[in-house]
Amino acid sequence: MDVFENAPEQALAWHDAGRGAVLATVVETWGSAPRRMGAQLVIAGDGEMQGSVSGGCVEGAVVLEATDALEAGEQRLLEYGVSDGDAFAVGLACGGTIRILVEPVGDVLPAEVLRDLTASRAAREPVAYEVNLTTGARQLVREGYADRFAMDRSGFEAEGALFIGIHNPPLRLVIVGAVHIAQALVPMARIAGYDPYIVDPRAAFGSEARFPGERIVSEWPDEALEEIGVDSRTAVVLLTHDPKLDDPALLIALRSRAFYIGALGSKRTHAARLNRLEEAGMTPKALERIHGPIGLDIGASGPPEIAVAILSEMTRVLRRGS
Repeated sequence: MDVFENAPEQALAWHDAGRGAVLATVVETWGSAPRRMGAQLVIAGDGEMQGSVSGGCVEGAVVLEATDALEAGEQRLLEYGVSDGDAFAVGLACGGTIRILVEPVGDVLPAEVLRDLTASRAAREPVAYEVNLTTGARQLVREGYADRFAMDRSGFEAEGALFIGIHNPPLRLVIVGAVHIAQALVPMARIAGYDPYIVDPRAAFGSEARFPGERIVSEWPDEALEEIGVDSRTAVVLLTHDPKLDDPALLIALRSRAFYIGALGSKRTHAARLNRLEEAGMTPKALERIHGPIGLDIGASGPPEIAVAILSEMTRVLRRGS
């Protein structure tokens, strides 16, 4: 079963086309459940589906429940586990248990709420979808769940009465300097869920041959960062050692909401960098955001290990803060 990240958008499209749509969301898991909380499946009124709530184990049963829920105009909270005969019948024998919230669009999930949600996602705006399972109220919330946003963790609040679905924009990594470390870091970052951008105006470095199939921006770093748009789900990593390239990018990154800013170089190089940026108007507090020398101190040797150290530090800052 495919990993499908655009279930809200697909549900809205099917609803607007008059086909009917139901969103099925994993709201709770125990044991070795095949999909994490927040995973979604969208079902059209004619039974077409996209996405996954169990990797293929219970999708057939969920589609039948969703079709019935759409006809009845009601939400349903389903549960499948190894002790459930129905679960064995549909193949959930992985040892886990899952609960799935089924929401027909229109009667249960208001189309205007779904429309606002898809607009927020398109604008890369972190948003939480709140569902009160007792009252049926549904709304979007943009503040108040800092820990859940940081951990990308959907789940229950208020003793199980309130489900919080976290919708974070995809992670992005902007790498300034198409050097050997970048060649190791890009595939690692992709595995970790980042969408990488490689920025380097030097054609010999930022070439298709060195980074096949990757997004390469050949403009000067400050122009590139302005074009890309650095937000709270973006990490900026500077690897050139060249102040002409690194410093303009740092000035943009430090004025942004980037969750991580790291710069390659020795302690002496970093100290000189801080002096230049302070002379350019950056405050000491702003300069504290730069991780330099870059990466966790794991005794890394060579580009691949340095890339591991960088990605590890990015992960620590993303999940635990600076």
